[in-house]
Amino acid sequence: MPLNDYRTLGRSGLVVSPLALGTMTFGTARWGQGEDASREIFNAYVDAGGNFVDTADVYSGGRSEEMLGAFIKERGLRDAIVVATKSGFATGKGLLSGGNGAKDIYASLDGSLRRLQTDHVDLLWVHVWDSVTPAEELLETMTALVRSGKIRYWGLSNSPAWYVAKLATLAAVHGMRGPIALQYFYSLANRDIEDEHVPLAAAFGLGIQPWSPLAYGLLTGKYDRATVEASAPRAAGLPRDAAAEGDNRPEDDKRLDGSNPFGDSLFTERNWAMVDVLRRMAAETGETSARIALAWVIGRPGISSTLMGVSRAQQVLENIAALDLALSSEHRSALDEISQGEQRLLYSLFTSTLRQHVVFGGSPVRAG
Repeated sequence: MPLNDYRTLGRSGLVVSPLALGTMTFGTARWGQGEDASREIFNAYVDAGGNFVDTADVYSGGRSEEMLGAFIKERGLRDAIVVATKSGFATGKGLLSGGNGAKDIYASLDGSLRRLQTDHVDLLWVHVWDSVTPAEELLETMTALVRSGKIRYWGLSNSPAWYVAKLATLAAVHGMRGPIALQYFYSLANRDIEDEHVPLAAAFGLGIQPWSPLAYGLLTGKYDRATVEASAPRAAGLPRDAAAEGDNRPEDDKRLDGSNPFGDSLFTERNWAMVDVLRRMAAETGETSARIALAWVIGRPGISSTLMGVSRAQQVLENIAALDLALSSEHRSALDEISQGEQRLLYSLFTSTLRQHVVFGGSPVRAG
């Protein structure tokens, strides 16, 4: 299927492509892309028929939003593009640089609108549950933003299922504007959301948009295990730091080779075994490991649109090819089996130590 085989996002009227373009790499230091390469990626996506682009206030210290806004304006595409951004993670040090309170969301959104050069975003994601803001307050904030015209729809990312269910229930009962979709890490390397979030989404009519379906490139098979294990440890962290002017990423640089959201946590025996299985399947089918892994995610129940992150324009076309890849029942069963296992990445975000660091800029905060 092509990118212009559109569908609605959940039980809403928002029409989107089956693959969305993630822009976390736009301008990000160490493993991101400069303006020219980012523009090429954006152009390749929209020229192929894509209409759904995703960014966040925290990406590259706001530089990702600036680039995306400029690219859309250059081509006069604002009315043809579904623009999604996010708020919630700390954009810097200090108490009020992140979170889900009304003050935080309004300040974050105003900054995003300015950088994106637009008066509204089509979709605002709550980037992470902050564990302290009441569901009632968040629902009031989002409803007010929809009614003001600053956002058209909203959704949730990196939040526990019970909190999402409370928001959706309150919205239905009180006739307010509830979330339309969920965005979570979902890949062969992590199937956390299948336990609670997938059935929750089906019950409430929420679309599901997986992020990092290739597990930051691990499932492409580009990492050599011996090299990884012989190298220094990798730090985990948010992609806040923008690249310096003229600072281009080396051609042989890889995202998980430096500071990244996962650190070394994806380099496990289970995942290395999965990479080997994907390589064997690629050899048997003449496909690539990346397309096979992406096709597995695209074909999972409840998936509306899958978020792809690329570092070169050519990879946009390679990912699109996965939309037409039909996995055999034998290969799908083998992937299902090798990818089973207990993963707790999502809920690690809600520990007090990590929450203090990534949401509240280093400040300790507890619910009253």
